Amino acid sequence: MRTKFAALLAGMALLGASPSHAQGQRELTPPTAQDIPIALMLDLSSNQILLSREADRRFVPASITKVMTAFTAFQMMEAGRIVPNQRMAVSDETFEEWSGKGSSMFVPRGAMIPVDQLLLGITTVSANDGSVVLAEGTLGSVEEWVSRMNAEAHAIGMRDSRFGTPNGWPDAGFTFTTAEDLARLAKAILTRHPAKFRRYFGHRGMEFNGIAQDNHDPISGIVDGADGFKTGFTNQAGYGFLGTAERGGRRLVMIVAGADRSSIRDRAARGFLEWGFDAFESRRLLGRGSRVGTARIQDGEEKDVGLATQGPVRIAVPAGSDADVSLSVVYRGPVPAPVTEGEEIAKLRIDVEGMQPAYVPLVAIRSVAQAGFLSRISNAFAGLLS
Repeated sequence: MRTKFAALLAGMALLGASPSHAQGQRELTPPTAQDIPIALMLDLSSNQILLSREADRRFVPASITKVMTAFTAFQMMEAGRIVPNQRMAVSDETFEEWSGKGSSMFVPRGAMIPVDQLLLGITTVSANDGSVVLAEGTLGSVEEWVSRMNAEAHAIGMRDSRFGTPNGWPDAGFTFTTAEDLARLAKAILTRHPAKFRRYFGHRGMEFNGIAQDNHDPISGIVDGADGFKTGFTNQAGYGFLGTAERGGRRLVMIVAGADRSSIRDRAARGFLEWGFDAFESRRLLGRGSRVGTARIQDGEEKDVGLATQGPVRIAVPAGSDADVSLSVVYRGPVPAPVTEGEEIAKLRIDVEGMQPAYVPLVAIRSVAQAGFLSRISNAFAGLLS
């Protein structure tokens, strides 16, 4: 069900308009399809897609897989299954197969390494060996860890992804993902685990076992506000990157994939972020707790309930434009009672001229109890006669 409660907000005075980054100094453009076949940019502050190209096309993520391993570890830390100072053993078999293989933190044979150090190795120097040590130490085997990875991916809506390893090592194409799914993963980390994101991502390098290594992240510490995520490369998939940056409270998430060379990927990633901040302005549309409509209730003591935003609602609009904005309430209804105050039961659809629609959760402003038996029977007959 869709309810238009503000038909067209043409020329409305949006609050908190901010000038675009470096506006007037240079004109930036997103990466070309020739350089970057797969590209996606999400404005996480407004949940709007600013650019989408082949975003549902499957590709091999390579070491970007390690972002999924980090998220799985974050989830298990949150659940109390593992803790940062918990030590994981490096088995003889893992040392023989993985220490120094590809990107590595060079784990010593028989060492007991804290989860905290393993995660820093995974996120900072793309440690293939650290990923396997974490997987085996947490759940006993790589197979069990991969099963948990896939379950966590499915739970956050990554419906077009499959993981076969904890580190993204080539597995004949068994592992795949899409830019849309990686955006969901990034959003889950940034919204559910912001402190862990700050702890483990965005470091320019690290030293472990007496060996100092640099992070290959092309944006963190280089692009203003950039603070993390992961590169990936295979001969089959080319060069890819999942990255994010925040400026003035506005956060962008970006995916580029399929580049022929790392230099092309890195240059495109930097320019893509600058374009996102430069070409769009973030404006406040609604305040926290703004009432925006109602939802019909089925078999409740009341026939409808008011809907409100959980937090401030911002939108991105093309810089310097007076783009038309249309708002509507969307929900699957009528909503069956009982309904709890603060329960998400609808979404606010935001349409900005020339852009993909964005959706913001709406919650019930009060609880609605289920009607008594006789009232439900009466409502059923009324429904048949209407």
